[in-house]
Amino acid sequence: MIKLKLFLIAFILTSCHSCVNKTPFKSQNIHQAFQSLTHDTTLIGSILIYDLKSNSYYSNDFNWAKTGHIPASTFKIPHSLIAIELGLIENENTVLKWNGNKRDFKIWQQDLTAKQAFDYSCVPCYQKIAQKVGEKRMNKFIYTFSYGVMVINQKNIDEFWLVGNSKISQFEQIDFLKNLYLSKLPISKKTEQVFKQLFIVKQDDDYTLRAKTGLSITNESYNGWYVGYLEKQDNVYFFATNISPKDKYQKSFNKKRKNITINALKQLNILPQ
Repeated sequence: MIKLKLFLIAFILTSCHSCVNKTPFKSQNIHQAFQSLTHDTTLIGSILIYDLKSNSYYSNDFNWAKTGHIPASTFKIPHSLIAIELGLIENENTVLKWNGNKRDFKIWQQDLTAKQAFDYSCVPCYQKIAQKVGEKRMNKFIYTFSYGVMVINQKNIDEFWLVGNSKISQFEQIDFLKNLYLSKLPISKKTEQVFKQLFIVKQDDDYTLRAKTGLSITNESYNGWYVGYLEKQDNVYFFATNISPKDKYQKSFNKKRKNITINALKQLNILPQ
């Protein structure tokens, strides 16, 4: 029986996975274990949280967190940055026109703003953007972003983040998000500001949450993501959750990606219980 049990662990690294900003992590001797986040035995996977101020990682399974998985809709983060940088999206209110063709979900069958396309994970919207960006420019951006290992060519330009051999690990997701937050990506300040506004999930007096889900299906095997970061007072907490159903996929799996991440943040007293 496999349970997602989050243990509080901090460790030293001398280098990160393909990150632009390589910083050794502080040594900490922490032995306290988290309470079980869930008694749901249908899940396997890992929650990875990075505390910027204390320079520490927390996870239930660091080995899983080092393993690459296809990014699915979490790729809409770098994808949106590229679109904004190239002028394909001006701001969160830019309208992405629907061509009238039938789409997989009714909510996609309409003109959408860039913010809606991002939040609704409108695959056809981003496929059209990918075709405009093209293979060469996409590869160049991904290389300069140090974003995992994306396999991009002319034939798969509109689906390489959904199917195929492209991979990114949880550590790499956090490295990328950290460089975005610290303004270390090779993009303009305007692009960064426009995207960070588009990226917001929730904002109030206590914190700002920016996040994106992702779901891929490979040979009937499901894999789910929830990645982003939370700004609270004078600190930032980055997270990348990656889970799969242990056995058969159920629709309730989709909500669990976010729910177990929020529970982990509560266990760390980052969010109120």
